[in-house]
Amino acid sequence: MQFTDFDTETFLRDYWQKKPLLIRNPWAQWTNPLEPDELAGLACEDDVEARLVSHAGGALTAEDGPIPAERFGELGRDQWTLLVQAVDHFVPDVAALIEPFRFVPNWRIDDVMVSVAADGGGVGAHFDHYDVFLIQGLGRRRWQVGAMCDERTPLLPHDQLRLIADFEPLEEWVLEPGDILYVPPGIAHNGAAVGDNCMTYSVGFRAPSRAELIGDFCDDLLDTMTDDDRYGDPQLSPQDNPGEIAGTAINKLHAMLLEGLSDREAFARWFGKYNSTPKYPEIDWRPEDPVSAAEIVGALASKVPLHRNPASRFSFVRQNGGILLFADGECFECRAESAELAELLCAQTAIMVEDKFIHSASAIDLITRLYNQGSLAFEAED
Repeated sequence: MQFTDFDTETFLRDYWQKKPLLIRNPWAQWTNPLEPDELAGLACEDDVEARLVSHAGGALTAEDGPIPAERFGELGRDQWTLLVQAVDHFVPDVAALIEPFRFVPNWRIDDVMVSVAADGGGVGAHFDHYDVFLIQGLGRRRWQVGAMCDERTPLLPHDQLRLIADFEPLEEWVLEPGDILYVPPGIAHNGAAVGDNCMTYSVGFRAPSRAELIGDFCDDLLDTMTDDDRYGDPQLSPQDNPGEIAGTAINKLHAMLLEGLSDREAFARWFGKYNSTPKYPEIDWRPEDPVSAAEIVGALASKVPLHRNPASRFSFVRQNGGILLFADGECFECRAESAELAELLCAQTAIMVEDKFIHSASAIDLITRLYNQGSLAFEAED
């Protein structure tokens, strides 16, 4: 699916991380990619993250998945919403919804959450720490947006949901199938289904916090440090008060800390691996039997398209005249043909591999390793 009426440059300049935008059906032809019953079936699976939010007795309650199939028959006329995370990992047609939003770098894209709701169903007024495009897939939904929020915004007491205590809508729209509402980080919003079988596709983005970056990078650095790398003061001289931590000592200790954090190349390598780690690393996407380089060459020679796993995260950085390719938490050092191939794999979700790569040992080695870790697969054209 692609847009036919959407100005990317204007959007990034005037709206991205600035203010909400209603985008009335920009698709060449909108087709809802998933049926409500199919989403309910996914919610029953053990390896799928799902939540059922229902409004009964004057309060919202939340049940985490897997959701028993019989539970859906018990809902009756309750105002309920079923939410399923990362549906793009399992349904290629849902993964295709991400493609029009590739004007945002791959490393910032998270997943597509899909919801289906009965009339009046919603999850309450809330705010997120990330950008989101809310695509109306089926039925209608009324969206209200409010003011900017932060950690000081009062919330209602609730064990599972972060609900804004005093939500005041500033704008309101009813979205029809194919319409999109963009909501920047921190903006309060509230959606409620208008009629049954209301489906919404939420294309969400990643925004690491400073605390996450510092904490995880430092944890990674600790594995590379030795116990004998310690503070020393061979030029120590007497001081007037032994209780003082002298400025010279603070300066040296501070420099020790910053020196460990200041290696940009080490940070880039760490961040690429950290950021490309699968959302659900416990799911094993590897083939049952590893394939050899010769088998890869044979498949490529047969002109079978090479596809990225929708659950995989691909990105790269340029470093030291080559490419560091990151896929599913692993780093691959690439040069020449393998570097060119790495860029293609990051730019496109599926490629027909050219002959020059088939004849390159480094390119074949890269494809073989990516295939055997479950990041790539061969799929015949329909």
